[in-house]
Amino acid sequence: MVIILAPFLIIGLSWLGEIHRSQKVGPLIAEAAAKHGLPLALVKAVVWRESDFEIRAQGAAGERGLMQVTPGAAQDWARMHRIRSFRETDLFDPRTNLEVGTWYLSRAIRRWREDGADRPEVFGLAEYNAGITRARRWAAVTPGLRADEFLSAIDFPTTKAYVRSILRRNELYATGRDPGPGEWVGRRLALQKEKWIRKQKESL
Repeated sequence: MVIILAPFLIIGLSWLGEIHRSQKVGPLIAEAAAKHGLPLALVKAVVWRESDFEIRAQGAAGERGLMQVTPGAAQDWARMHRIRSFRETDLFDPRTNLEVGTWYLSRAIRRWREDGADRPEVFGLAEYNAGITRARRWAAVTPGLRADEFLSAIDFPTTKAYVRSILRRNELYATGRDPGPGEWVGRRLALQKEKWIRKQKESL
């Protein structure tokens, strides 16, 4: 019986941990979203997808913190704001990480809005995940800048899954609800699938 119940116990505790972490950093997320004119639900969904609300999260390519900010994006932010004392380890400070991440995301969304995208957040999320060069390449084959066509044009399965998962979570948070344990499992499975896809590409 213990063996049978163990997986459910692990899932339940992990899910409760996610809820606790999200509530702990919730005020900081709201502060950063408001400062940069972004919907709170969207920023919260990005933080969930990037780090599962883990302040000390680290990615394989050097991404750090709640929004998994890359060193390059952080340096762009520091130069733009003339912050000479900035160090990459500062990204483990949740307020700094959210400031940099929301600044970068809002800049991307604003650029796509000015270009006439019907749902600039979709284009901005793709840019946040895969970079502006790839986002522009995908947009080039969707001259009307329609989000549904843009999503179809994304030829990185991991980026397409990334954008769609955030959009789904954004809708959930926008209703004021927290996700159930099933969504926690879904995120874990999605991340494992992405790792598998990356390994397959690296082996080619």
